[in-house]
Amino acid sequence: MYPHANKLFGLIAILATLGQAVEELPRLYAEKSCALPTTNEGHFETATPEEVGMTSLELDEALAYANTHGRLSVQIFRNNCLVGRGIADFITDSLPTQVWSMTKSVVGMLAGMAIADGKLELDRPIGHYLPDEPGWGDEAHRAITVEQILTETAGTQEALIAEAATVLTDPSAIQEFLAQRLVHEPGSYFEYGQRDADAAAYLVQSAVGRDLQEYAQERLFGPLGIDKSSYFWLRDRSGNSYGYAWLFMAPKHLARLGLMMQNGGEYAGKQVVPADWVKAVAKPSPKNPCYGYLFWNNRGKPCTGANIPVATTIQDTSISSAPSDLFAMVGAMHQNNFMIPSLNMTVTWTGIFGDTAPNLSVLLSATPGNLYYDFFRILMRAMSNPEVPDNGPYNSPPFSLNVNPLNYLNPEVLLRDLFSSPQCNVLFCNGGIPTQGLFDNLEAILGYRPTFK
Repeated sequence: MYPHANKLFGLIAILATLGQAVEELPRLYAEKSCALPTTNEGHFETATPEEVGMTSLELDEALAYANTHGRLSVQIFRNNCLVGRGIADFITDSLPTQVWSMTKSVVGMLAGMAIADGKLELDRPIGHYLPDEPGWGDEAHRAITVEQILTETAGTQEALIAEAATVLTDPSAIQEFLAQRLVHEPGSYFEYGQRDADAAAYLVQSAVGRDLQEYAQERLFGPLGIDKSSYFWLRDRSGNSYGYAWLFMAPKHLARLGLMMQNGGEYAGKQVVPADWVKAVAKPSPKNPCYGYLFWNNRGKPCTGANIPVATTIQDTSISSAPSDLFAMVGAMHQNNFMIPSLNMTVTWTGIFGDTAPNLSVLLSATPGNLYYDFFRILMRAMSNPEVPDNGPYNSPPFSLNVNPLNYLNPEVLLRDLFSSPQCNVLFCNGGIPTQGLFDNLEAILGYRPTFK
């Protein structure tokens, strides 16, 4: 009765079969993804580059570049799988390493948790979280906001090496921050320093009402499977954790921090850092577009580095050979976690310098240079799915002869650290001789608390 019916039904059957085949294609060519370790000694699952949409030849070239440019450990991840390691990782992978200013980003993560919990507020003056006592800042300092602290725009006088020179003798790092002169209107000027992050660490501790390191272990490191015994974090003599540096952690555990942030704050199925905060730290801030909330980013330009020997501004993003959504934890001499969400990629490395560009600020790791640029230019060639455009050769910023030591060794900053106020100085602070931090540090390093009889 319907002579074309059989042909029609046959065509429908063919189309249905083709549709099923098209649906199966992604499964046939799906990239491998890996589960993340959840115990302290757990190992990362591995994959070949080809299993995760990369090519072995170019990945090996990127690793060779890193290995010959001062990198003591290198870990490259895609889809949470470890696809490449440095030649020395079998030695360095488990050794607690001074991560320098990567510590700032850890404090940034903790700040985000405290904000999400309703304990800390970005627009609130820091005086709200400080004791209302002599020696704890004048009205102008107490009016600085939490956001200005987290974006390094507090306006206080900075001198990076002078600020760091007093480590282990600091009576109270937060009070030393409050003693530094205001040289800029708060919120109006970016200057990378140390005491801002010390202040941030104290503010989080005050806001949550707990010791910062206890809070970090319970809320951050513990959920990543990192045991307290596997790292140590130094304190000032009053017992406050340093925020600018002095966290010592093994590269295999540093990588977990990077992978968690690259995965939007999630780790092994647990939301550790709020997803909205992960997005926030990776956004440009108004006074330095390549800096967010104690993290560096690759979205904004121009980009201003640290003031050693002089603050250098490059008229580009921080690593223009990498995707714009890259954001990073950055420590002196290039201790780094690089996270690239669009590629589901994390790179963790530690080492000693590695730049060769003829610019002193670059050579001292104060400004992004050829190490980052050339490594990511090579690594992006290893991407076969998706392919990443090549941005061309590296262009060094112009050489500067400005090496004014007051930029980083200002004696006024040093003296204000040592003699913060009548209530707090290098010998006495807040009515006593501060020693708690000294014993805490010895216990962290030695594994037990010395007693003196």
